[in-house]
Formats: sequence, C-alpha cells, structure tokens
Amino acid sequence: MAKQYLKEAVPAAQVAKDLAGVRTVVESVIADIRENGDAAVREYSAKFDNWSPDSFRLSDEQIAAIVADVPEQVIEDIEFVQAQVRRFAEAQLASMRDVEIETLPGVYLGHKHVPVSAAGAYVPGGKYPLTASAHMTIITAKVAGVARVAACTPPIRGEVPKATIAAMHLAGADEIYLLGGVQAVTAMALGTETIGKVDLLAGPGNAYVAEAKRQLFGEVGIDLFAGPTEIMVVADEHADPEVVAVDLLSQAEHGPDSPAVLVTTSREIGEKALEYIEKILPGMSTRDYAGPAWRDHGQIIVVDDLDEAFDVADSFASEHVEVLTENPRQALDKMHDYGALFLGEGTCVSYGDKVIGTNHVLPTRGAARYTGGLWVGKYLKTVTYQEVREPESGARLGEVCGRAARVELFEGHARSGDVRAAKVRGTRPEWLSEALDG
Repeated sequence: MAKQYLKEAVPAAQVAKDLAGVRTVVESVIADIRENGDAAVREYSAKFDNWSPDSFRLSDEQIAAIVADVPEQVIEDIEFVQAQVRRFAEAQLASMRDVEIETLPGVYLGHKHVPVSAAGAYVPGGKYPLTASAHMTIITAKVAGVARVAACTPPIRGEVPKATIAAMHLAGADEIYLLGGVQAVTAMALGTETIGKVDLLAGPGNAYVAEAKRQLFGEVGIDLFAGPTEIMVVADEHADPEVVAVDLLSQAEHGPDSPAVLVTTSREIGEKALEYIEKILPGMSTRDYAGPAWRDHGQIIVVDDLDEAFDVADSFASEHVEVLTENPRQALDKMHDYGALFLGEGTCVSYGDKVIGTNHVLPTRGAARYTGGLWVGKYLKTVTYQEVREPESGARLGEVCGRAARVELFEGHARSGDVRAAKVRGTRPEWLSEALDG
C-alpha cells in the first residue's frame, strides 16, 4: 500500500511564493540599516514594534529594576532550567579535546578550539515572552568562552518582557537590547553607532529573522537557519492519539507557518488524532496561530510499516521528531535527518523547548540534512597549527614540497621548500644564488 494522506498541507509552491516576498522585505531593511545605521534601526523598531526609546540598550540599573520585579517563583524556575542547559553544554564542551600529534620525528601538528570574540544572541518575542531562547543562546556561548555576548529581544505590544530580560541577565549577557526583528539581527551583524558588531549570530526567529540571517551570512557567522518551528511525530499502533494530538498542537502554536506532521503505521491512530485535534483546537488560547498552522501546514500520513515511517520522516528532515512507538530507541539507528529526537511518551518537544537541557535552537526547512542544532561547538573555531623541531624532518618535507609544488606549476611554493631543505644540508639553491649573486 502506498502512503496515504488523511490530511495534506498547502502546496509547496505557495510556501515558496510567500518566502519570496519575505526576501524582498528583508533585503530592503538590511540595505537601509547598512546605509543609515541607528536612524534606520529606530525607524523600523517604531514601525514594526511601536518602540523607539532613547536607548535600545538597557542600563545595569534598568536591568536590576526589571529583574527585581519578576516573581520569585519565575526566577527560581529560570535558574532551574538554566542549570540543566549549562550542565549539558559543559558536558558537550568537555567532549571537545585539543589535539597534538607527532607525525614525523620532531614534526608536530595540532588543533585547538578557540571561541569567537563576540556573539549576538537573538531571543524572539513580539507576541510571547520566550525566556528559554535566552538560556539556549547565551549560556551556551558563555560556556564556550565567548567574551562578549550581545543579546536582543523585542518588546511585547510596547511592554518590556520582564521575564525574558531576567533570563538574559541570569544567563550572563554582557549587553541587553530591547530590540527585535530584522533590525536587531542586522544591527548586531553590521554594527551601528551604538551597537557593536558581533562575529556570529545565534538564535531562532520568524521567517523574516531567518531570512535576515541567511542574507547576512558571510559578513557574519550564523549558527544555522532556525526559522518557524516544525514537529514530526512518528507513531505506531501503541501510541496514545490524545498525546499525539496535544503534542502536534503544542508546536503549531508557535506561529501560523509552523508545520506539524504525523506519520503513522496505524490508520486508526491517524484518524483519532485528527478527530482530537479538531476538538481541542477551538478551545486553545493560541488558536490564532495554531489554527492557521494546522490548516495550512498540518499533515497526517499513513504508511505500511515503521521502516517506511522512518524513511518518510527523514525525507522531511524535521526540526523536532517525537517517536511514539513501542520501541522508540530504534529511531537512533534508523533515522539520520532530524534536528532532535524525543524518544517515547515520557518526553516531548515542549520539554526540549523549555526545561530539559538540550538546546532548542535547531535546523528547519530541511537544513537538518547537513547540520545539527546549536551547541557549544558552534561558538568555537577549530584552528590548526604546525611546528617542525627536527631539521632532518624539515629537510625531507622541503624536498617533497619542492617536487610536489612543481608538479602543480607552483614555483614559488617549491622554492619555500627548497630553501629550507638546502639550509639543513648547508647549501643554497642554485636559483637563489643566481638571483642574489648574479
């Protein structure tokens, strides 16, 4: 039996058309900020967020007052979650070792991991205060050893998102800006009169923020393309359709362009999940986002067996993949294209988003085919070095270099090898004598 669709998404061509419009808007905003700096940033902040303060950067006094106004329980929960994120990031860092080996007598090759000097952390908001993105971007950078982390988050309907600011501060941000959208990531990437340029941008965002990062890449490093949230659920006949329905909608509420897909070996599970979604969705306070997301980007696909289910899931290369099957750890061997796996009913994408400690900044729109998510390694440059201490080994390398370079017709490269080999032998290359002595 070929795979069957109990629900399909809008055609991919429509999505591509929408993204083309996004590209045009972002290109214009970046060009304006590049030309006009702070003035353009202020104009777009006023236009898109109705926010135009004297300074976008919060002072230490402002931050202290904001944090003091956040309920104690919220602070405790932020600190709990940040401890989970920090512990996992520190374990990741510990797995990265500097290397030095002796390849020939006295010839040493090595690499070391060097953090970028400055990172820009984008913490999305606008409608909801997304405190968790502060943990994921800022703590991970600080664990990696980044000396300067500038962090931006937008106001929410003209108000300060106090819990988000507290999370940014507790995570260790060196600079906090109340600034959002394309104007925020562009200002950090290019630098303005009041916002210093960073070396790498990190953090999720809407389609406009993701597109801005794509266009700015090259002038600044980026973590990955982290656009609208995606969820894929792989389920067999043992799955609970109520859990499936709830979990699909949990990610659909991120935005009207968030795909939510179920691939199942059980038509009954698919039909029940669809029924439950249609009953749960109208009562959701976030249905203004979750409704269009499910209507336009939701899918339910029925397949013959789990091997086919894993193949279909890999073809999506989804950001989040929940595996609600009898033996969920099979996915660790069967799947390879995903941002993060959530194995079994005991966990869920929402845990990854909010509390469990793995990083929630993950690849979207198929980028999981070639990259994983944000981690300490994204903030580190792996750089190499070499040293030759043994003259005889250096002479051998010089002789081989001379011959190898001349095969490629690179005479200048060859001569760098010649002079070193000859010096060890106590001689001088003939071509050098002719050039210098006539």
